[in-house]
Amino acid sequence: MKILSVVGARPQFVKLAALADAAARRDDIEHVIVHTGQHYDAAMSDVFFADLRIPAPDVNLAVGSGSHGRQTGAMLAGMDEVLEEHRPDWTLVYGDTNSTLAGTLSAVKMHLKVAHLEAGLRSFNRRMPEEHNRVLTDHAADLLLAPTEVAREHLAAEGLAARTVVTGDVMTDVCLRVAESVRGTTPPLPAGIDPEAPYAVATIHRADNTDDPARLAAIITALQGLDVPLALFAHPRLIARARAAGIELAGGAVHVGEPVAYPDLIGAVQHAAAVVTDSGGLQKEAYLLGTPCSTIRSETEWVETLENDWNRLVTDPRELTGAVTRPRPEAARPPYYGDGRAAARSIDALAEHA
Repeated sequence: MKILSVVGARPQFVKLAALADAAARRDDIEHVIVHTGQHYDAAMSDVFFADLRIPAPDVNLAVGSGSHGRQTGAMLAGMDEVLEEHRPDWTLVYGDTNSTLAGTLSAVKMHLKVAHLEAGLRSFNRRMPEEHNRVLTDHAADLLLAPTEVAREHLAAEGLAARTVVTGDVMTDVCLRVAESVRGTTPPLPAGIDPEAPYAVATIHRADNTDDPARLAAIITALQGLDVPLALFAHPRLIARARAAGIELAGGAVHVGEPVAYPDLIGAVQHAAAVVTDSGGLQKEAYLLGTPCSTIRSETEWVETLENDWNRLVTDPRELTGAVTRPRPEAARPPYYGDGRAAARSIDALAEHA
């Protein structure tokens, strides 16, 4: 069985790490990796492959940045030749990025079977490009690998139950493995933060937060006013938007650093007192690692993390201080996202439905 994985963005590389490892453990699987180049910065791409022990991509389309339409179109143009050459049994797409949608459209138009890993997530916010990507992908795909029962319910409500298999969350596989490997090590933090003292970790990149200068300024002002030092691992998008708006990211509690390797991020989060983010993946990783999270969005795909206040949605930046400094919950964190064997189950499901 030949599986062709299409990835292009940092969260997808994490998921790929688990699938690539599970595929390599089976003699009956040929695994081809296609990197669209959606995240083309080495800190967001190349380093991840090395740090997560992912085989080098067989193909790199190197599409780079651009508007959603131009970027997706460039991927579509590049994928046709790749799929003609490899003719995989499964084109496997991950998550909800432009790479996800482009890989799906390319394959279905060539009558090749598509499986969607992390299917069924819904924010119910149609302003998010990711929401369109995931909904369109789910309705086009032949097999939907859902990470949770909530995701399965969403797919069933849309008439897609017959194509759905609940496998668990592959990011759990990687997160737990990496967390154990870095346990006891000192996380690399921006200058000025003592890793032995309480600190918070933040990432911000979504358009709703970065593209409105007034909202971005309000978020940064709130973070700078925290009583605990905050390590802001600054996404290139955040840096560009802040510079264009004349907003200084560093100052007060905020210490700015570049995006770090995934093991370093996991190490920083599991030692942190709090996480502030608008990332889907980091919300869940904070939950898995037992670190309270404040999510600067009006909704989350990972609704299970909201139980018992492990994750809190913050729509008004003025409420960030209270959210970030809230007491650590004492309630349990049920294992909604699986037991660390989701990748193996996903490979089994592909084999069973080939």
